[in-house]
Amino acid sequence: MNGKEGVLPKYSNFRIGKDKQMTDDEFDLLDELYFVQHFDYLKDALGWEDQRLLTTLQSLHEKSFIKCLIGPDDEIFSKVNFLNQGKQLYYLATKKGLMEHNAL
Repeated sequence: MNGKEGVLPKYSNFRIGKDKQMTDDEFDLLDELYFVQHFDYLKDALGWEDQRLLTTLQSLHEKSFIKCLIGPDDEIFSKVNFLNQGKQLYYLATKKGLMEHNAL
């Protein structure tokens, strides 16, 4: 923590792609999302705390680099509340996310 309770530190390591900047955490998370994955799998695979994972998922979703799913074949088209719903969802990189990831 950076001295403020509940606030994640800002990461200074960025990768620059065609359209936007991507943090190392975003890049690493996208590595896991070439196929549909549940939150629990991502947490185990990356070894991150819930808050770090949820924050990174939200950031990628805001950039349209990932999509959120209720089930493996059931995409969510409404706004996602990551704090309340994030741990129950599945995730998948979008075409835009994959293209950005591969451009780095």
